[in-house]
Amino acid sequence: MIDFSKAKKIYFIGIKGSGMVALVEILQRRGCQISGSDTDEKFFTDDILRKKLFVKFHEGFDADHITGDIDLVVYSTAYNEKNNEEWKAARFKRLPMISYPELLGLLFNGKYGIAVSGTHGKTTTTAMLAEIFKASGFDPTAVVGSQVRQWRSSALVGRSEFMIIEADEYQGKFRYYSPQAVILTSVDWDHPDFFPTFEDYKKTFVEFVQKIPRHGFLVVSGDRSDTLEIAKGAKCNVLKYGFGKDNDLKIKNYEIAGGKQNFELVYGGKNLGKFEIELPGRHNALNAAAAVAMSYKFNADMKKAKEALANFEGTTRRFEYIGKRNGAILIDDYGHHPEEVKATLKAAREFFPKRRIWCVFHPHTFTRTKALLSEFAQSFEDADRVIILDIYGSAREVQGGVHSKDLVELAKKYHVSVEYIPTIPETVEYLAGQIGREDLVIAMGAGNVWEVAEKLVSEI
Repeated sequence: MIDFSKAKKIYFIGIKGSGMVALVEILQRRGCQISGSDTDEKFFTDDILRKKLFVKFHEGFDADHITGDIDLVVYSTAYNEKNNEEWKAARFKRLPMISYPELLGLLFNGKYGIAVSGTHGKTTTTAMLAEIFKASGFDPTAVVGSQVRQWRSSALVGRSEFMIIEADEYQGKFRYYSPQAVILTSVDWDHPDFFPTFEDYKKTFVEFVQKIPRHGFLVVSGDRSDTLEIAKGAKCNVLKYGFGKDNDLKIKNYEIAGGKQNFELVYGGKNLGKFEIELPGRHNALNAAAAVAMSYKFNADMKKAKEALANFEGTTRRFEYIGKRNGAILIDDYGHHPEEVKATLKAAREFFPKRRIWCVFHPHTFTRTKALLSEFAQSFEDADRVIILDIYGSAREVQGGVHSKDLVELAKKYHVSVEYIPTIPETVEYLAGQIGREDLVIAMGAGNVWEVAEKLVSEI
């Protein structure tokens, strides 16, 4: 375990990452002096670092930034000795170094750790669970993969034994976490650059739930065969949630009314009451149910849980309302997997049945686009108009193997209106002359597609 009483001066390489910023906030509260660096690309975390945490950082990487008085270097897994001169300089100077997931694991494993895992819904579910714990007086620490609006950051710093984290499966990060309890929301093949097959992908979740001790809990989606298959490997208490009648915690009397979702939650024959959330989509009702199921196991106050969920404002880039242009509603969303695209568009259709829905999709990574090309092509059913941009490549991969035009051509077999517009500026210019009061625009993707809605609002 790192002795933070001695590691006072900490430098973050890739400091703008949402998880990195969360650790910055936690360590800053422990009295550590933080600095770091990242690219000059604008992130939502820029404001958190500058205006909330008042952290000074470099935009651009330079070996001279790595001074000998640094006690610890924390680095994003996006960077290594092959692509970052600061990383190389730190290693050359023999400074103590640790990756983001390793440091998160050290902090997490020293607490009563609750991990939220799964292909989809991790961010929202983690934030919901943390809000319920906070409302119930549990005073948790939490690390979320996006900015939680009520916190104005991606971290909640509490004083209790509880720590809730969004646990990412990519690059084998699970090996660093030893959870006491886990939520498993979903399992759909993703990150094909790291998990060559769906079986490889499922295996990492099986190994993760096997780490939960016998006295711990696994809260798992009971409506999905793959999650139930994985849950069989757990040696702890398993609680299933969902819409199906065989679940331990059931969602009943679900309805959409007044721009909100309402539903009852029933556990073992006991009605926990009527819950309300403002976030659209059945997937968010499931996220809320998962958070309630876990909090119920810790005897959380259900009245407080209802209040926390009713007041939950969501996180950035998850069906986030940005503004309007010519009367058109502009939404930004992080969806970058076919199942996420489908769920988000379905939610938009349910909440805005009379609007013409535009989906501006920014494919994220060449490996994912190539591996799931057919699934992506069939994911736009609930959109009226579809615009597909050039693929946003990962810093870790070499371009090639597939082009957005391949996706456009295949998608045209399933959808009447799909067009290819390569860049964000061209898309903004096109939409500005097309959209009006009857429209809803959803910009979707894990890259910088958020600029579409931002520019449509600001460039009036």
